[in-house]
This record gives sequence, structure tokens and C-alpha cells, in this order.
Amino acid sequence: MDVTKDDTSTPQYSTGDKTSFAYISARDRWPVILTGAIDDVHRACIGPRNPQAYEEGKVIISSIATLKYELQHNRQIAPLSDDGGDDIKAYNEELETLGQPSWFDVPWLFAECYLYRRLHGMFKFSEHWKSYDVFAAQKMNTFRSSRPAILELAANYASLLTQLGSKSAAEGKAENGEAARLLFHEMSQICLWGNATDLSLLTSLNYADIQKLQGASARKESEKNILANDLDAAYKVLSAAKTAAKEDRTVDIVLDNAGFELFVDLVLAGYLLEADLATTVILRPKTMPWFVSDVIPQDFSALLSALDDPSTFFGKDTSATPLSESEIANLSTLYNHWATLHTSGRLILRPSSFWTTAASYWRLPRLEPLLLKDLQDAELVIYKGDLNYRKLTGDAAWDPTTPFEKAIGPLGKGSRVRTLALRTCKADVVVGLEPGKDEELRAMEGGGGTEGRKWGWSGKWAVVQFCDGKM
Repeated sequence: MDVTKDDTSTPQYSTGDKTSFAYISARDRWPVILTGAIDDVHRACIGPRNPQAYEEGKVIISSIATLKYELQHNRQIAPLSDDGGDDIKAYNEELETLGQPSWFDVPWLFAECYLYRRLHGMFKFSEHWKSYDVFAAQKMNTFRSSRPAILELAANYASLLTQLGSKSAAEGKAENGEAARLLFHEMSQICLWGNATDLSLLTSLNYADIQKLQGASARKESEKNILANDLDAAYKVLSAAKTAAKEDRTVDIVLDNAGFELFVDLVLAGYLLEADLATTVILRPKTMPWFVSDVIPQDFSALLSALDDPSTFFGKDTSATPLSESEIANLSTLYNHWATLHTSGRLILRPSSFWTTAASYWRLPRLEPLLLKDLQDAELVIYKGDLNYRKLTGDAAWDPTTPFEKAIGPLGKGSRVRTLALRTCKADVVVGLEPGKDEELRAMEGGGGTEGRKWGWSGKWAVVQFCDGKM
């Protein structure tokens, strides 16, 4: 069976193209990631442990080393061993359809998904490591290192919650004006960039100050790196539904990274609920450790636990200054706010195994009709990050001026799904650019010129693209 029959006919990026980030990833990034996984399991094996678990750990380390060897020596990609997962058959059928390729002559999207799925299987075959997340420590350490940005955003967000919660009915009507639109832009851009450096560009979230010079300057500074920006179209949809007093106004967020990025995703989710731009927010994480930093349900729990006892969490960095009372209070406000939203059923975690298949989202309507129905029921579906963008567009080598609605195929016009992609560019594929923009960026220093779209690899540039599939 050809599992790729729903895919776009536009060729996908391949690890065999030495001018692409696909090749750089396979040659340079993946071996480092696998070495890190070996080191993590080795550390976990040190100290008192069940002897059987220790022996299983040694087997896992050996299996990861074998995978790394096969990758670096461009061996033929082996079929996945059946670990009981429902997705194994589809992976192996696609591998057969591709003609049993080697590591440096295979579609990038399939190869990268295969890599993490095979890694996960090594733990599933064990007795004592089945639920082990080989990337968990790295994710939480990275979150801890984001302390300055976390504390800054927590203080501003706690203040914003107070203001939103204290508005009168008359003031609430005014929120549909320019200030409310700009606040939506600020919150969405924080969610887009999702890191401390870019957070510093976005300054205050104080509702009363949002139109002041400092905030306007910061927005202008950050927005210049957004190559396509459809935030206004997305805001109009949510604002119109709010004005119409629709009873059920759900926003889905298909998550990307854990740590600070999940933190800002929760900031956006909480804001949407408090501003009454949504009645429910559904967070959609992966079901297994994925692409190093992608969110799984345990990451949500770990983040809330860190905020519930921030002194202990941040105190693990012995070189850091102890948190002040106000900093602890702000983090406590966030914890209580998000925990209350979660327990009340307004902030829902809904994982799906579809997100960890090798399938692009062009296959979603046929493979997952129930998931499609869920997405169709939402007022808006926000896809976070680079991998979701690659899957939306089929990770294909589109002309960069191709309209976004065309590049997302079955999730475009007529799909009854409203899609908003928030993506910082960290791969080759990009669509929806103005004519000449790609050439202009390639011509910049380090932009790649005729040798590839290197400007799109760094995360410096972003696209925010919307398609109203309900029209």
C-alpha cells in the first residue's frame, strides 16, 4: 500500500541535497543528539538500581550506538521492529514505498520522524525503561536557565490578569478596539518567538500601557523579522465570535517545544481565556519523547510542579540568587491560574499519536477523521513551531511565493479548519512570501545565495500565516 498517496506532488526536501538543512541535520545534528541520549542513559544507570534495569540500560545504550553508526556510515534504513505500536506498520510500509533508502538519500521529514520513533522503541522493548524520557533532564535544565525571562513575563502577566479580571462591562466593550487588537498581537508574538532574547523586544504587557511609545517601538522592532503576518485576520475571527456571544469558542494549540516555549504557550492560552477570546483551549502534545524538546503530557505536569515550588526548582542552580517574595508570588499566581483553568476543564490536554507519525498533515483527513472533526469544531487551530509547519506544507520544495492556503493542501480552503501557523524559520521550506523576498534574503550575508536558503535555518525570521478553511 502506498501510504504517501495523499502527499503533494511537489518534491520533498531530502537528506541527499547537500545545499539543504536536511543534509546538515543528518550529518551534524543527529549524531550529536544520539550521543546525548547515550550519555543520559549512562548517567541514569549510575548508582543504586535494579540489576535488570541496569542490564536493560546497557542494551539501550548499545542500540543507540548502533543507530548512530548506521546513520554516520549511510547504511540502508532498517524496518522498525514491532514494539506493539499502531504506527509501526505505516512506518515500514512507507520505508518500502521509498525503496529501502539509505540515510543520505531519503525525504528529510520521514527520516527525522523515523529516527525518534526508532529511539523510542528501544525503551519500549524494556521492562524498566518503558516510560523513560531520555530528553526530560535537558528540557527542564533549559527551562531553569530561562529564569530571567520567566520572572519578567510572570510579573507582567500577573499584572495583566489583575487588569483583565477587574474590567467593568463598559470597559469590556472597549476591548474590541485598537488596544485589544494590539494586546493580541503582543501575546501572539511572545508565543511566536518563545525565547528570552526576543521576549526583551516585546516589553510590557500592561494593558494600560500597550499603546505607549516603548511598546510600539518594540513591536516594530520584532515585526520587521516577520515575513508574513496574518495576526489581524486571526484576531478578527476570535473577536467576531466573542461579539456574537457564541457559546462554544474553542482554540486548539498544536504544541511544539517544552520548557520556556510551553510556558509562553500557557501565557497565550490563559490570556485567550481571560480576555474571553476563547471559552476553552485544547493543548495538543505528542505521546512520546520527540525531536528532543517537543511537549509530552509529563512536561506539562513538570512545569506546573516547578511553578508550585519555584524556590526548590530554581534553587538547584546554586549560583543563582534566591527568589524574592514578589517573584515567588508572581509565579504562584501563574500556577494557581493555570491549575484552576486545567481542573475546571477550560484548559485541556489532549495528546494524539498522529503527531508522532511520519505523515505530513496532507494525510490527516484520511488517516484521522475523528481528529479532523475535532479541529473543524475549533474556532481556530494554532500550529506552533517549525516541525508543524513542515508537516502542514508537506516539507516540500515549494516556490516561496506559493500561497499558504495552497501549500497546506487538504487543510486549506474548504477544509472547515481555521489554521494559524506561528513559525520561526529553522528549515528550508517557506511559502507565502512576496515576490523577490527570498532572493533578497539569500543575498544578505550568510543568506545562502545560490547555495541554499540558509537565511531560513537560524530562527531569526518568522512567518505568521492564516487560512480560513470555513470560508
